[in-house]
Amino acid sequence: MPSISPFSIIQDRMLPDGGFAAYPKGEYRPDATAWATLVLKAFGQDNSRIEAARTRLANSQLSDGRISLSASHPESVWPTAMAILAWHGWRSQQTSQARAIQFLLQISGKHWPKKNNSVLGHDTSIPGWSWIENTHSWAEPTALGLIALKVTGNAGHERAHHAIQMLLDRQLPKGGWNYGNTTVFGQELRPFPESTGMVLSALSGNVPLKEVINSLKYLVVQVTQIRTPIALGWALLGLGSWQLYPEQGNSWIMESLSKQDRYGRYDTSSLCLLLTALMGSNGFINLFKDKSAEKI
Repeated sequence: MPSISPFSIIQDRMLPDGGFAAYPKGEYRPDATAWATLVLKAFGQDNSRIEAARTRLANSQLSDGRISLSASHPESVWPTAMAILAWHGWRSQQTSQARAIQFLLQISGKHWPKKNNSVLGHDTSIPGWSWIENTHSWAEPTALGLIALKVTGNAGHERAHHAIQMLLDRQLPKGGWNYGNTTVFGQELRPFPESTGMVLSALSGNVPLKEVINSLKYLVVQVTQIRTPIALGWALLGLGSWQLYPEQGNSWIMESLSKQDRYGRYDTSSLCLLLTALMGSNGFINLFKDKSAEKI
């Protein structure tokens, strides 16, 4: 693996209160902060920085346990799952994590019985999670919610089973996932590598290979052609979750990082996703199984 210091890459986004901004001189973002804690932990960085970031996340938690994207948009609840992952394994944040898990279990995206004449191909009755409260469930927030439940020992919960059912239902007939629609007016939609990688990360260990083989075949081909950070990062983590991490994966990550010289600097979450993929040759969830680090 290339020698790399993750904190040197994102240190100019760290705020005085321990949180992280999306870009240098920006304002606090819970998603950027959660991703920063994950990558710093994965690389074995200074625990004091990680604890400061986790504490900042806890300070932004609302009374019902949610972590919203910003105080002005409390309905944007999707960062809650990322915060659960960022707090995982640290005694000082057990209460915050427990409250966030309880919130996650109590909410769901809007769902309703599917009508026979529906223009949508997927089953609208299966509950998952949404980006924004009181909207329909979609693939990526449901995948993140499922990952959060699995990492925290809640894989047997009814909501986890619903999430698996929903994600399999949203798989495209030819393989892969997009934001969460399969067919509309009888026309099959196209898959996205980032959505496919995220869902494959969530489903690993829960469904047999035959259920996702077409999606894996799609991603194995697509990953050779993409260098954008979100698509590449999740594609590699998704393949790693099924023991298919490509030999060239790390070099593709370094190539993607180098493209900032031409296209401008990536946001913090995208950078941290790429860096996490450097350590995720065995999959995203596997990163949370390391028990060797000292818990604060």
